[in-house]
Amino acid sequence: MNGLVDKESMVMNQILVYAGAGLSILWGIAHLIPTRSVVKGFGEISVDNQRIITMEWIVEGVALILIGVIAAVVTAIDPASPVSKAVGGIAALGLLVLAVVSLFTGFKVSFLPFRLCPLIFSISAVLILVGCLG
Repeated sequence: MNGLVDKESMVMNQILVYAGAGLSILWGIAHLIPTRSVVKGFGEISVDNQRIITMEWIVEGVALILIGVIAAVVTAIDPASPVSKAVGGIAALGLLVLAVVSLFTGFKVSFLPFRLCPLIFSISAVLILVGCLG
């Protein structure tokens, strides 16, 4: 009976990691899709500034996708390994750093998706952390 509880617990932990990773991946994709319209929303700015905004917008989207993919893949390979737990912890830490940066920058913008970033990053981090350390 105890083995069944442990197996169920492990499955639940994997689901939490996958949920957090999936949220990070989806939010990363959501960053990539509107990149062109976001840059246009800045109005008449220099080509260099357009390129910088484009680059930064894409970098955040790719970073979110990468964090989610790495957390999910190591969990799929061996969820109980120390490496999986370390990678999950690092992924959660990275998301929390992004949450703090977003809290002090994007959260002050009136556009709702920017204001959601700290919350989404934090939820994703907590799901991954609880799942990989649980």
